[in-house]
Amino acid sequence: MSDQSGLKIFEKMDTTIFPTAKEASKHVAGEIANLIHARNQTGQNTVLGLATGSTPLQVYAELVRIHKKEGLSFKRVITFNLDEYFPIKPDELQSYVRFMYENLFEHIDIKKKNIHIPNGTISKKDVYEYCRKFEQRIEEAGGLDVQVLGIGRTGHIGFNEPGSLEKTRTRLVTLDELTRSDATAAFYGEEHVPRQALTMGVGTILSARKIYLMAWGDSKAEIIREAVEGNITEQIPATFLQRHDNTRIILDDAAASRLSRKQTPWLVGPCNWTDKLILKAVTWLSLSLGKPILKLTDEDYNQNGLSDILTEFGNAYNVNIRIFNEVQHTITGWPGGKPNADDSNRPERAVPFPKKVLVFSPHPADDVISMGGTLMRLVEHGHEVHVAYQTSGNIAVYDDEALRYADFISNYSENGKGQNLYDDIVKAMAAKKPGDIDPPAMLKLKAHIRRVEANSSCRYCGIPEDRIHFLEMPFYETGRERKKPLSPADISLVKEVIEKIKPHQIYAAGDLTDPNGTYRICWDAIRQALKEIEKQEWYKDCYVWLYRGIWQKIEVSDIDMAVPLSPGERLKKRKAIFKHASQKDQPKYPGTMSGEFWMVSDEQTIRNARNYDLLGLAEYDSIEGFSRWK
Repeated sequence: MSDQSGLKIFEKMDTTIFPTAKEASKHVAGEIANLIHARNQTGQNTVLGLATGSTPLQVYAELVRIHKKEGLSFKRVITFNLDEYFPIKPDELQSYVRFMYENLFEHIDIKKKNIHIPNGTISKKDVYEYCRKFEQRIEEAGGLDVQVLGIGRTGHIGFNEPGSLEKTRTRLVTLDELTRSDATAAFYGEEHVPRQALTMGVGTILSARKIYLMAWGDSKAEIIREAVEGNITEQIPATFLQRHDNTRIILDDAAASRLSRKQTPWLVGPCNWTDKLILKAVTWLSLSLGKPILKLTDEDYNQNGLSDILTEFGNAYNVNIRIFNEVQHTITGWPGGKPNADDSNRPERAVPFPKKVLVFSPHPADDVISMGGTLMRLVEHGHEVHVAYQTSGNIAVYDDEALRYADFISNYSENGKGQNLYDDIVKAMAAKKPGDIDPPAMLKLKAHIRRVEANSSCRYCGIPEDRIHFLEMPFYETGRERKKPLSPADISLVKEVIEKIKPHQIYAAGDLTDPNGTYRICWDAIRQALKEIEKQEWYKDCYVWLYRGIWQKIEVSDIDMAVPLSPGERLKKRKAIFKHASQKDQPKYPGTMSGEFWMVSDEQTIRNARNYDLLGLAEYDSIEGFSRWK
């Protein structure tokens, strides 16, 4: 647990921050298990309000573990689920009935009669009466002892979208466009996402005796700040929880990153002024005031809660020079190190030169989308650059793309083999419903499509075929958004390619916004593999650089190496991204204009360059930023 002793003067709800979602989930599961155990001992029922989605997955996994390993019984537990899409059948892939049974109910000894999940199959004319009876069942059970919640990026709890009133009860609602956009991947296209849902109301949720609202990842950080520190408003339904006396907000570090005690701790209370925190504070001050670092004054520091820096480290001029130089030293046009140069103030070593470089890409395309300019610069400078694609990325391919490739194969091949493949794909598409898992032949074809595109992109970047590695880690190969747990086989594949190349540099995706997401799992595999080889002699001379996925912004204070790109290089990077033409559109994210990969990539790198410019550094077209992992 972290930051529990810090002042929380801006927070209007009891908020606890854990280093990781796993630790936070274990804590919540432990508290729920303790309540169930205590009530079992006295012969009382425990009534739980449960949520779905990726947020509570690890809570449910821990409850299952406690049941199986420690004997916790759920026979006296009664559950009521928050919501369900409407209309939807209980056996459909996206149904919350299916979700709850697969992730919890099938693995514990709960009585089926004690499970209550909104029915997505009732007729619309019966909705009002059904919702009334759902509320009545909660009352008859004695009311909710605990309500588990996640939070949507609109601030919704359950499916209570912006505009929901505080006293609302269980009802049928229309989903916000952003909520539907977020569900695009699960439904294999936004056109398949239901427009309505059944949900407990805000008033129903507030009637629970205790509420846990959990959030993981950077993508939830902004809405968490508004929910915890902002004013109560129906436009952010989660803010109504501020009126509940027993609500606990449970966060991982990433989801808490925009809270005042994390983002601007100097405004909250006394700070331990580390070098990193001074860098964060001074760059924040510069960008907040719109003044270059070297123009900041003593008065600027004093009026913005940073007088302690001057007290400990001298006047503004001295601090400004120090931080300006520190930021300037992150900038390099030589990401592999500049030969025959003084590297004492450079982020990378001059020797050895050239270097062996291994770039890990969670999916085919992440390499060029997130660090394509740097990748091409490394090749241009003569380094031995390898790319390891960790997963096949097959579920991100349009069915129509698969059909187009099969059509090409059928026209080009001999002996009718291609025609058979084409016919099989046509039949599979005709039989497939939205959300169905592709048959093996179709998944295999889609994996080959991603390989072809990755090869094409690498060729364009100047990387020969013998330096392209397709790991196809087993955890990914489910044909569904939800993956299998990381296994020794996954880690072994990563370890094997690292030991084969023995790189001087490793680049990996450090975007950890989703604790259940592919990026995080891929990084976990790399981290565990590095742990196993850390005592090998060659590894002592290896630097590990983390790039961010395009959906996660990187702050200047987190950049250890900034690689500027010219307009021409940014255009070339865009063309490399275009080689990956088969992928499905991505949902729009706050602060971005589009779901198009190249557009979001452009926005992020241009933003990085603009921030450096505003700090008073040289003005560049765009910048790719990296953090060094130690």
